[in-house]
Amino acid sequence: MISFLKYLSPFIVLWLTSFPAKTEVMHASEGGFIIENTRISPRDPQVTWQALVADVDNWWPKDHSWWRGTFTIDTTAGGCFCERVGANSAEHMRISLVESPSTLIMTGGLGPLQGMGVYGALAWTLTPVESGTRVTLTYKVHGYAPPAGFVEFAPVVDKVQALQLGALMTYLSQSSDE
Repeated sequence: MISFLKYLSPFIVLWLTSFPAKTEVMHASEGGFIIENTRISPRDPQVTWQALVADVDNWWPKDHSWWRGTFTIDTTAGGCFCERVGANSAEHMRISLVESPSTLIMTGGLGPLQGMGVYGALAWTLTPVESGTRVTLTYKVHGYAPPAGFVEFAPVVDKVQALQLGALMTYLSQSSDE
């Protein structure tokens, strides 16, 4: 099995394991996987939504990028979750559904999944709760991944998704102190 943690710095490992979160590989097979990560934002849904889409460059982990560039999310159907630096640009995902401030669905493959040619749907769901907003990040991926399929790969992606959601929560917690 791939040891995900050996690729991370000790600081990132400590940071990743310090966030209380519900993370789950809901399904993994040769043909795909479904993962879900849930956290509670201390902010209301509108503020959480604005941070998610308008401030993505402030919270998205730069070590999960092509060039540590500038990230943007164009919140219209067909829009781009993109990264740019100089003349270089990358479409990380395509926007499929925007239902502000509750649902954002993006399609495509993040990171190494992009080069594998798989199809993925990443859904951000924001639900009001008494203490702020429950943010659920669900990623459904299918395609072909030789030789072992996605069974060993899904837990790695789950941890990376937890890292990304944790970064958004850290940003929201810090911005609520201002």
